[in-house]
Amino acid sequence: MSTNKLADQLSPYLLQHAGNPVQWWPWCAEAFQTARRLDKPVFLSVGYATCHWCHVMEKESFSDREAAAVLNRAFVCVKVDREQRPDVDAVFMAACQVLGGNCGWPLTIVMTPDKKPFFAATYLPKTNSFGQPGLMEIGRKISSLWHNEREMVENTASQVAKVLAGSFSLAGMEGEIGADIFENTCGQLEAAFDAERGGFNGAPKFPMAHRLVFLMRQAVRTANLGTMKMATASLEAMRRGGIWDHVGLGFHRYSTDADWILPHFEKMLYDQALLAMAYLEACLHTGDELWAATAREIFEYVADRLTDSCGGFYTAQDADSQGEEGRYYLWRFDEFAGIADKQGPVPWTRIFNLHPEGNFTDPTTGRSNGMNVLYLSRNWQQWAAELDLDRDRLADKWESLRRKLYLERGKRPAPLTDDKILADWNGLMIAALAMGARVLKQDRYRDAACRAADFILSEMTADDGSLHHALRRGHIMAGGLASDYAYFITGLLELYRATFDVQYLEKAVQLQELMDDLFWDHQEGGYFLAPARADDLPVLPKDLYDGALPSVNGVALGNLARLHGLTGRTGWREKARVLGKAFGAEVVRQPTSFTGFLCSLDMARRPVAQVVIAASRVGRQVSSILERLGSVHGPQAELMVKTAQNSARLERIAPFAASLQPGPGGKTRIYLLRNGQTTAFAPDDSGLDRLLEKLRPGRS
Repeated sequence: MSTNKLADQLSPYLLQHAGNPVQWWPWCAEAFQTARRLDKPVFLSVGYATCHWCHVMEKESFSDREAAAVLNRAFVCVKVDREQRPDVDAVFMAACQVLGGNCGWPLTIVMTPDKKPFFAATYLPKTNSFGQPGLMEIGRKISSLWHNEREMVENTASQVAKVLAGSFSLAGMEGEIGADIFENTCGQLEAAFDAERGGFNGAPKFPMAHRLVFLMRQAVRTANLGTMKMATASLEAMRRGGIWDHVGLGFHRYSTDADWILPHFEKMLYDQALLAMAYLEACLHTGDELWAATAREIFEYVADRLTDSCGGFYTAQDADSQGEEGRYYLWRFDEFAGIADKQGPVPWTRIFNLHPEGNFTDPTTGRSNGMNVLYLSRNWQQWAAELDLDRDRLADKWESLRRKLYLERGKRPAPLTDDKILADWNGLMIAALAMGARVLKQDRYRDAACRAADFILSEMTADDGSLHHALRRGHIMAGGLASDYAYFITGLLELYRATFDVQYLEKAVQLQELMDDLFWDHQEGGYFLAPARADDLPVLPKDLYDGALPSVNGVALGNLARLHGLTGRTGWREKARVLGKAFGAEVVRQPTSFTGFLCSLDMARRPVAQVVIAASRVGRQVSSILERLGSVHGPQAELMVKTAQNSARLERIAPFAASLQPGPGGKTRIYLLRNGQTTAFAPDDSGLDRLLEKLRPGRS
């Protein structure tokens, strides 16, 4: 039976704590009013439903009556789902950094009733353990300080509040970021690159897909094979490693070691989306089938495990099952061999590095538990050569075995699926699927992207056109944030590029106008994460740096550049310029923290180029032209298709297209608009060859 105020919440994470003896409140005004009335500080705990250490702390402390009694006596306790309220998380993660605490999830903050933090930590054991302070001791100590040394506590809180108020301010710069920033960033990434294992620096290793996309685009722009190698070596190492689920497909969240072998087993929707786009980018630039296959398999995983019947995409799958991290994904040697040995004489246990004593080291205890994670030390081509088998034949044999292993694994209790639907993460997945439809020439990916976009537009959009952030089982959980607009606009722009359905471009334009109105900082430039009128936060956060997700402001910069190219609106070009200058000083100071931003900046700096196909209708000829132009994407030019059916709507969005008409008798014409000039091309092979030559990087 519930003993707190979380039982009526929609968040799976909050519901995990609804039965705790801790008297939890959700984030609400009443909780802070109660803290003032009772003269207690507020204990804030932030986490998410698929977080392993959140589960550990819930089991050790929040479910324990002794620990709960200490918390209930000393504090008003508030629980927040960081995925439902990333704005709250952003503010107090910044406070944790100000206070010098260990930052991560679960995030633990103690603050005054007027939301001024004075203590921060991450996971805390119930009692003092191996030199780490325990929750009960900390709770008693803070309670004593609150009642006996209030002035000192409030002075600390006031000082933190002052620093926190400036945490999201930007120094900006007078001029614009110099062109040498791209070369400098590549140089810094090269210095951090792990040439032996792929990726950057040591353990833990995160995929950082936007960093790899940046390197690939710079490699194409400069014809630097070394820069491309950093990206592709990392992509291959991740695909071979244990961070890739070789049986069930899809990527785990990160690798706890430097070799990409031992994963943290959560699977996040945003990682699937961002990595799918990185592998598709690699496929575009290199033509390697491995990158295409990886993207296809990511989409297969998402369709299988993270897709709701309504068309939207779920948030994540847990790392834990049956109380243990990774238990669902790991294999005993004899269990695996018993299935594999029936598939013939291929040494599968050696190929995937399984050992009778196990190869998996528990990151909590540091001990082997006799279980194995699957990973490849060599690629399929190398194994095929050693085994004297055709590579495709070996891959087919593995696919047959993989399906049998998948069915066997499916008999185990499955990890929790967090089934809330987030507009921002769905936007990223829509973008990935739309890009997949174009690069892999698969209509089913386009259809899945359209279905998800239509769901967001119908079920997660308010009557005034604004977005909601989160929905679960038909119920809205939270209002829209800048991330929802930025990522979903990106999805709509990619979907327009995959379908040339004007409705998606119209919606992108409308949402960008709303984003500018709701989130733009008129003093310093850039976008706040929460609406500028938000009144339940101590400060308004800005998403500054690229982390596991690319920063909202970096994504918005790319959207502004693309929308300027698609509509001709100079206001968006100017806003992109202001945004670039606002972040300029920070980008120059630590450019490797802004690689997603730099991808967008690179796009914004290039001369606007539009390719408009004017035809009587979209028929076989236009489809053939689009297939030839398949390698053209945002950084090189924006593509538009104008027909008799969509011309009026398209011209309202892009007035410059009014004069671009088909030839006599409705014959198809292709127009390139760049540097104030319009050039027409015939829709034949010769004309397309000349157009593609014009669109090559570095050409004008």
